[in-house]
Amino acid sequence: MSRTVHSCAIGRWALGVGRSLPFTRLLHHAQHHGHVPRVPFQIDLHCHSWFSGDGVSSPEALIASARSKGLHGFAITDHNTCDAFHYMVARGLARTDGTPVDGFLVIPGVEVSTAEGHLLCIGTVLPQMKGKPAAEVARAVQAAGGLAIPAHPYDLLRAGIREKVLETLKMDAIEVFNAAISFHGFNEKARDYATRRGLPMIAGSDAHHEAAIGTSRMIFETEDFTVRGILAKIVKGARRHEQLLSFRDKLRKTLNNWFRLRRRRTFEAKQYPP
Repeated sequence: MSRTVHSCAIGRWALGVGRSLPFTRLLHHAQHHGHVPRVPFQIDLHCHSWFSGDGVSSPEALIASARSKGLHGFAITDHNTCDAFHYMVARGLARTDGTPVDGFLVIPGVEVSTAEGHLLCIGTVLPQMKGKPAAEVARAVQAAGGLAIPAHPYDLLRAGIREKVLETLKMDAIEVFNAAISFHGFNEKARDYATRRGLPMIAGSDAHHEAAIGTSRMIFETEDFTVRGILAKIVKGARRHEQLLSFRDKLRKTLNNWFRLRRRRTFEAKQYPP
């Protein structure tokens, strides 16, 4: 069921509440009064902006592309920096209280290059932790109320955390489908491992360009369309839409990884006034 169907479902009732209410507020009001069922929210849990050294798109471009594809939000997980989230907050595109802006939810996060490989830290902002042990980073994000999720494990070409380390790591979920994976078999190994351990599974696009966002994504059915609500659904398990990047998007990402054609941007509040 799509968001459009739910929007129609509130139909005449919505007119009685008021045309001026934003859709998300209207939806929550309707759900609170038992008028409509839960909406399946489509969210990409792994994407990068130009605040990553290998990202090419502005946060604004990522949001516009995601909206055009019917997504309701994404987790911004740049490499070793939370600058994109701070930038979006300063621009009024995201909120620190974990609520959506104009029906679109930006979840704070970061993909940390730990000593043992890449770890997605979702739901909070972290200080610089590049090079720290994965276990230490996991404890830090969990202490801050977020989730620790190994990114593309088993990918031998992209700093995936190896199984020997996974066995000792306290994680909240695991990325079992990465749209930019080097070889599809690495995703299958991650899924098999998650099944053996009974871990929640996620899928993400790992988009480094706006065109790739939402290629793979999660589908959450919840009445709590906030960062806290989405995190709760991740650990309970949710549906995944799994699709690999196109050849063009994968080539673009590979070239950016190899040559680092763009210098990573940094955020300072005075540079980007609201």
